[in-house]
Amino acid sequence: MTKIAFLFPGQGSQAVGMGKELAANYPVAKQTFDEADEALGYKISQLCFEGPEDQLKLTEKTQPAILTASIAAYRVLQEKGVTPNFVAGHSLGEYSAHVAAGTLAFADAVRTVRNRGKYMQSAVPVGVGAMAAILGMGIDDLQAVCTEAAGSNGEVVAPANINSPDQIVISGSAGAVQRAADLTKAKGAKRAIMLQVSAPFHCALMQPAQDALSSDLFALQFNNPNFSVVKNIDGRSTSDATESRQALVHQVTGAVQWVRSMQTLIAADIATFVEVGPGKVLCGLMRQIDRAKTCLNVEDEASLQKTISAVQQ
Repeated sequence: MTKIAFLFPGQGSQAVGMGKELAANYPVAKQTFDEADEALGYKISQLCFEGPEDQLKLTEKTQPAILTASIAAYRVLQEKGVTPNFVAGHSLGEYSAHVAAGTLAFADAVRTVRNRGKYMQSAVPVGVGAMAAILGMGIDDLQAVCTEAAGSNGEVVAPANINSPDQIVISGSAGAVQRAADLTKAKGAKRAIMLQVSAPFHCALMQPAQDALSSDLFALQFNNPNFSVVKNIDGRSTSDATESRQALVHQVTGAVQWVRSMQTLIAADIATFVEVGPGKVLCGLMRQIDRAKTCLNVEDEASLQKTISAVQQ
């Protein structure tokens, strides 16, 4: 049997209309959106299906919206008999991975990621932090640039998302991120792109958010995952409830070790990767990490049917 890993997308993959077709065609997907509406006390289903886009982009709404669309797609796959050997999720997607693995109850996860969004948004005043995508510079060189750009005035800048060998996102104080971006261009990076984000995610400035989220996570029931979950914080897999909770706490300030996570899955002989939820961001990153791997996605009827026929051959 071909070994399969399900990958769950993070913030930035949202789009108006996500999940709508699956909810219309599959009762289990509609039920997932109904469950999320009830857990949140407002119609996140309507926001996913119809927008408006500016509301869907608000972090505290984006996070539960992507989680819900991802789990709706996952449950349809599960109903069709397609199950993974491993799961992983990018940042927010790690919560989707844990719901899929049975570590966390869906309603608990939806409420938790709404709060996670609120905490991350309020941890740093708008304009104080920034993020930038650096293309074409290795992690060691970029780490050195960040150290130089941070200087001695207490500003923070560090790698936040190690997405592929060619794409690393840095995060921190606005001035330090801008200096680092300028330095990378001077030192041979292909491009440095300042990102339109509402807060500097996955860096030390997120400590207040991590502290607040930690008490929420410790109030929740965590089960041992039904299949191995690869953690963002170190790229290693776990089947342990306590480790899973700790990883979700530490990923708020820690970097997303996506390259390491994919290397762990490749080393486990995963031949087929399925991005479950809106967009194809993670399939794009997989092409940069290992072009030889098959990466499919499931976000609507057409992509669902294509994936089912590919994995059942």
